[in-house]
Amino acid sequence: MKSDRHILVIGGGAIGLLTARELASAGAQVTVLERGQPGRESSWAGGGIVSPLFPWRYLDSITALASWSQARYPEVCAQLARDTGIDPEFTVNGMLMVAEDEVDTALNWAARHQRRLETVDATTFRELEPAAAHPPGTGLWMPEIGQLRNPRLLAALLADVQARGVTLRSETPVSGLRMRNGVCRGVTTPQGHVEADQVIVCAGAWSGELLSDLPTPPAVRPVRGQMLLFQTPPGTISRIVLEDQRYIIPRRDGHVLFGSSMEEVGFDKSTTEAMREELLALVHARFPVMREAPLVKHWAGLRPGSPAGVPYIAAHPEIPGLYVNAGQFRNGIVIGLASARLAADLVLERPPILNPTPYGWNAPRG
Repeated sequence: MKSDRHILVIGGGAIGLLTARELASAGAQVTVLERGQPGRESSWAGGGIVSPLFPWRYLDSITALASWSQARYPEVCAQLARDTGIDPEFTVNGMLMVAEDEVDTALNWAARHQRRLETVDATTFRELEPAAAHPPGTGLWMPEIGQLRNPRLLAALLADVQARGVTLRSETPVSGLRMRNGVCRGVTTPQGHVEADQVIVCAGAWSGELLSDLPTPPAVRPVRGQMLLFQTPPGTISRIVLEDQRYIIPRRDGHVLFGSSMEEVGFDKSTTEAMREELLALVHARFPVMREAPLVKHWAGLRPGSPAGVPYIAAHPEIPGLYVNAGQFRNGIVIGLASARLAADLVLERPPILNPTPYGWNAPRG
């Protein structure tokens, strides 16, 4: 049932589009304003692992969002493929991790959160990923972890939200908020004012900058990540493998991703020769079979960094009508479904799927 309520979503990445999808599904009239082209920033640039990297290193508030999303991603991706004809290619490869000094911590985390995580010896590690050059004496294995292809997910979401009646305006940067009697009632853009009943900022790495003039703006900042893409015969790499904050991800068609860097360089999205050479040296050392693989692409994206990686999913404590859903850092895909649903619950004043307190505008993080 359509509602008279008009909601502006600022940002057309995965978080913005998932949030718009949730709101439109509930009957709201939704407009998405995107500063560039939808889905072409951090959402497009990431690896698409449907798990936090080394998940025991994160706060329980991240685990809660990830667990809710992981349980629903297979059906959401299947539904998007059916409805739009664009398959996000959700694939369960399992995730191998090298972290020998954290085995007990990882096992305790898995037991506490009822997650399937096993230890494997070097022989089993090699059986799971024959291309690995140096299997650890004790590896960690999560066989149920999946991945998806970010560009395909974004294309499917774009088609889906438009089919749901969402208005999408590209090349429409927001320069400020529109206030009326202390209530947020829209935004200002170079093309003019856009009025709304509520505004939710899902602008990724740009969210903190957009809200910097407000009392207690969210501490969201850009963190650059560089990535390499290779072409190999399908099956050259079998599993997602993590070691020292670097990961390798095999796609169904033989493309292989390797990344990524963590660089505090502001809004500089350029790639560097130094990082390209560093990543190439690492992937060749860890997976010698990749030495013969053609390098297809080298790119960079800007993650929305936040304290302890805990996103802001909240109403502004002093400005009615203003909400934020940003700061997912390295976990925008894996916690995206839950972030969007929780944000929609708050905006629509529904019972929330999770306790929203840890994601509050002024909640302590870390």
